[in-house]
Amino acid sequence: MVTGHSTTGKQDTEKKMTDSEKSMGVLLGHLENLANQSLSLWEVPDDASARLINVSENATYLVEGSHWKSILRIHRENYHSHRAIECELEWSKALTSEGRVITPDFYTGRNGDPIQSGVVEGLPSPRYMVMFHFVEGQQPDEGQDLVRPFEELGQIAAITHLHSIQWHRPEPFERLVWNLDTVFGARPTWGNWRDGPNVTPEIRKVLEQVENTVTARLTDFGAAPGRYGLIHADMRLANLLIDGTGTRLIDFDDCGLGWYLYDFAASISFMEDSAQVPALKESWVRGYRRIRALPEEDVREIDTFIMLRRLALLAWIGSHIEAPEPRELAPHFARVSAELGSAYLAGHG
Repeated sequence: MVTGHSTTGKQDTEKKMTDSEKSMGVLLGHLENLANQSLSLWEVPDDASARLINVSENATYLVEGSHWKSILRIHRENYHSHRAIECELEWSKALTSEGRVITPDFYTGRNGDPIQSGVVEGLPSPRYMVMFHFVEGQQPDEGQDLVRPFEELGQIAAITHLHSIQWHRPEPFERLVWNLDTVFGARPTWGNWRDGPNVTPEIRKVLEQVENTVTARLTDFGAAPGRYGLIHADMRLANLLIDGTGTRLIDFDDCGLGWYLYDFAASISFMEDSAQVPALKESWVRGYRRIRALPEEDVREIDTFIMLRRLALLAWIGSHIEAPEPRELAPHFARVSAELGSAYLAGHG
């Protein structure tokens, strides 16, 4: 039966999405102006121009000119400080320079700083910007056979985790934290999942149980140095590029302190209900163990990290509903999350 409450909630959600879509269109117009007006901050060809290719946490542009390509990232307002972005770039560069993982290099601006700042009329405050080298490759598609790429991804994850343990972090070190408090606490990084679109009372009841179970299990799991450290935190398909030489890891924008197994959960973001997931988990673990030991008791907790990430993504969709990807995911994400949650509780509750 459809109640008045649920109908009103659906209408409110649809209106919020429509209003947000209009606001996003205006914002993207300002950001495009900023992108093109800021190109002179770097040494790029005079005929170079920027074209939007993705908007998610940040706005990403392809910059093209005479025999020139690069990627320009305009950071989301008030998400990272200048120092936090410096720490991201330093870890990414260290991984490549030490021969661990190949990551995209970045350009230094004319003023000697890889992090530039700019503002245009219509934006309330300046935005940070970073220009990266263009990397050839294809983004994996959920519809293809991902078993082999995920085995390599498991190896890449293990390599980054070993580097995380051994690397002497620059001081002061400032990055995001991905733990129970920043996902479920009073001031969660991406917001409260309860505010996500289409979280009905029935769905909320299931997901409350999931949150309680995840919290209890990860509290018992603990954050010992072998389980918790600096992670990429967003190794999903959108942040992988595959070419003839293998799989490359890009976009360290969400890197921070968290559980190492969170990197697998992030790798299947938005496809947790895919029939491939059990095989992908097995493949990822196999690849990981070629580089670093992974106890079976840790592997048994991977499903808990998947649900932690899923609830974080539900919150992310609610707090980023103005962007195209969250709007596309919004109609069914809460319902599928509850279905996944019910299956999880049956095995882990």
